[in-house]
Amino acid sequence: MSSSKSKRIEQSSAQNGQDDPKLSDFLCFSIYSANLAYGRAYKPILEKLGLTYTQYIAIVALWEQDEQTVSGLGEKLFLESNTLTPILKKLEAMGYLTRKRDPGDERQVVVSLTPEGRRLREKGLSMNLVKASGLAPDEFRKMQQGVATLRDNLIKAAREY
Repeated sequence: MSSSKSKRIEQSSAQNGQDDPKLSDFLCFSIYSANLAYGRAYKPILEKLGLTYTQYIAIVALWEQDEQTVSGLGEKLFLESNTLTPILKKLEAMGYLTRKRDPGDERQVVVSLTPEGRRLREKGLSMNLVKASGLAPDEFRKMQQGVATLRDNLIKAAREY
């Protein structure tokens, strides 16, 4: 670990009156474990729809904007095409979307919802974990915005290294 990183961790733990940082001092662990908790909370809901979380967010992104390229959808979902393609193939086999080559650019594959994929929206609209979070709606919104800002800043910082 570099000395500047070590100093930052030490400063953080010193502010908490600790000599050594504890796992609970790491924001990255809090976010990681919150992600796991979200997965557990979503699981029974998604099982009713027959979807995984990653399949569900792909469908949600297509509800937001139908007829997207695989690369554009991957950017939105922060997934590489080699990760996204099997997910899309499975959703296609389930009858929720179609994948077709773009006639204007054969290198691009355009993903579109089927009527059945659009109908999933009605079933999925009941999926709301705001109440389960224990946060008031305005607190929930601020938290989501803060986490998105953190994500964007970290992506930007990673590109600079």
